[in-house]
Amino acid sequence: MAMTRVDPVQVQVRTDWLRGTPKEISWGDHRLPVTGLVAVRDESAAFSMALGPRTVFEVDTPLARVTVSYRHWTRRWTIDGLDRARRAA
Repeated sequence: MAMTRVDPVQVQVRTDWLRGTPKEISWGDHRLPVTGLVAVRDESAAFSMALGPRTVFEVDTPLARVTVSYRHWTRRWTIDGLDRARRAA
């Protein structure tokens, strides 16, 4: 099964102070602790100046592997995709 793209959902993300990597993802009543960092993608040059840069994190949680992105100019986090078949063991 592949990563399922979802409409971006705004979430709150608690990050590590030193590295800036996600530690916990929450929205509404849901809280997902991050159990592992899989990949980081810096997309600073991939977007026009109107949209601004973003950084994409692929993380493992107990529920699923989740792709979250951080838009630097608006300082907002969104969930962009998830894969329940590839959750952390």
